[in-house]
Order: sequence, then structure tokens, then C-alpha cells
Amino acid sequence: MAAVDSFQLLYRQIARTCNTYIDALAIVGAWYVTRKSICLICDFYSIIRLHFIPRLVSRRDLLKHFGKWALVTGGTDGIGKAYAEELASEGINLILISHDRSKLEATATAISAMYNVETIIIEADFTKGREIYQPIRETVEDKEIGILVNSVDVPYDHPQSFLNISEDKLWDLINVNIAATNMMIHILLPGMIQRRKGAIVNISSGSCCKPTPQMATYSSVKTYLDHFSRALHFEYASKGIFVQSLLPFYIKTNTATYTDGLCIYSWIAPSANVYARHAISTLGISHRTAGYWMHSIQFLFAQYMPEWLWVWGATQMNNRLYAAFLQKS
Repeated sequence: MAAVDSFQLLYRQIARTCNTYIDALAIVGAWYVTRKSICLICDFYSIIRLHFIPRLVSRRDLLKHFGKWALVTGGTDGIGKAYAEELASEGINLILISHDRSKLEATATAISAMYNVETIIIEADFTKGREIYQPIRETVEDKEIGILVNSVDVPYDHPQSFLNISEDKLWDLINVNIAATNMMIHILLPGMIQRRKGAIVNISSGSCCKPTPQMATYSSVKTYLDHFSRALHFEYASKGIFVQSLLPFYIKTNTATYTDGLCIYSWIAPSANVYARHAISTLGISHRTAGYWMHSIQFLFAQYMPEWLWVWGATQMNNRLYAAFLQKS
């Protein structure tokens, strides 16, 4: 009986201790769940505040707030061209930079005729390195440029392993996606600081939020742009400069297309014009945004997603894209 009593006493002591630990763990678990729930609610509120509430009120006057000139790199295609058109619709004069002179002339002429603004074109190939920047500096030195949109971009032709990328392509990814953004800001930022107003928009990518296999270099340079933009905003916000990191996901042009092996609908992947219309409404409001309401939801889930799940999903998608590329070629 003594042994039984001793066992029961030991059991009660252990149970009492375990209950204490269970209560402590329950408190910690409840605190964690509450904290995550509050963060998620705040994130969804931020999406509503950023993408829906501003559309119920008149858009801020960008011309008055930042100035009458804007410069857009990569302004003849995709998001860059669409963003330039949105700026022109606000009455802002444009300086467009691209390597294709015929596209520059056609784009500038069309925008001038449609929106009655001044346009200046600069032919420059950002893959050529430092030699191109002095002519750009000389062209823009007498212009009070209030908005800079760094849209020029060298994408992957298709997802591929790092060693399958040529050295020329690697240098282009660095010289265009990183160096061009830095140099254009270095040229225009002093004037903005002197006037104590200006906006810089760096177009990164949603792929920057987590490591993306088969797009290692591209997603990494976009991560650089995101971190660089955020740091620059904190560095110069007190001087009146607003720096925004845009993080778009897929952009498509058709309502529903099977392109590159993926079926994506317009409400998930908008056209460049729809995306630019939404993104420009966030200028001066959010210094880091996906730019479009559905992209913001995608980015929110990507941030909460475990890294292994993102990597698995990205690998599956990129394998499909690569298979589609092989079929075409």
C-alpha cells in the first residue's frame, strides 16, 4: 500500500506540474494566435485603405504635389508605357528613355496628341554601362523633374537554372535592373532635394518576397530593388522625397489566356493599363505596395506562406512555363 500511495502522490505531483505547463503553453498559444489574427486583420484593412477608399475620393493632384515633369525609363512597353500614359493624363510632361528610337518616337507622338503634354525622348541602351549616363544628365539638367519611374527591366526569357544563363545575360540583369535604377536616382535626386519635393517609383516584383528557384538571379535583383527603395525612403523622407517600391505579380493583356502554359484571368493578372491606373493611385500613400488590389492579396498570402510551400509552388509553375517554352521552340 505504501508503494501505491507513493505512486499516486508522484502522479498527482506530475499532473499538477504538467497542468501548470499546459496552462502556460495555452496562454502563449492564445497570445500568438491573437497577435497573428490582429496582424492579418490590419493587413486586410491596409489593402482596403490603399486600394478601395482612395477610389471613393478624388485623386491627389500629382502635378501640384510633385511637379510638371516626369521621367520614365523603359517607357515604350508594358508597365512603363502605361504608367507614362497615366502621368500624362494628369497633365504631367514626360521624358521617355528607351533603346528603341522608333518606339520612342511613336509613343511620344501618341501621348502628346492624346493628352496635350510635352514629351522628350532619349535613346539609351542601359546594357552599355556607364557611358550612356552623361548624355542623359546633360539632357535633363535644366528640367525640374518631380517624378522618376524606374521601369526599365531585363526579364528572363523563360525560367531556367542559373548555369544555363549566359554571362552576357547576367551582366544585362545587373546593368539594367540594378545599375540603371541607382544611376538615374543619383542623377535626379539632388534636384528633388533642392526643391524639397519629388517621387521615385522603382518597379520590383512579387517574386522578391521569397527565394524563387529557376529565377534565382531575377528574383534576387528584384529583392535588391525592394530593399534599396525602402532604405532610400527612410533616408530621404524627411527631405520631402517619397520613394515607392512597386511589387507586381503577373501582368496580362487578354481577359483569359493560356499563355506560357498558364491560364490567368484579368482580375488576377490585369493589363498593364489597369495595373498602372491602380498603382498610380497609391503614389504618395504607400511606400511599399503590390500596386493592384489582387496583387496585394497575393503578396499578403505569400508573406504568411511557409518558405517550403512557396518554393514548391514556384517550382511547379516554372516547370510548366519551361515545358511551354520547349513546345514553342
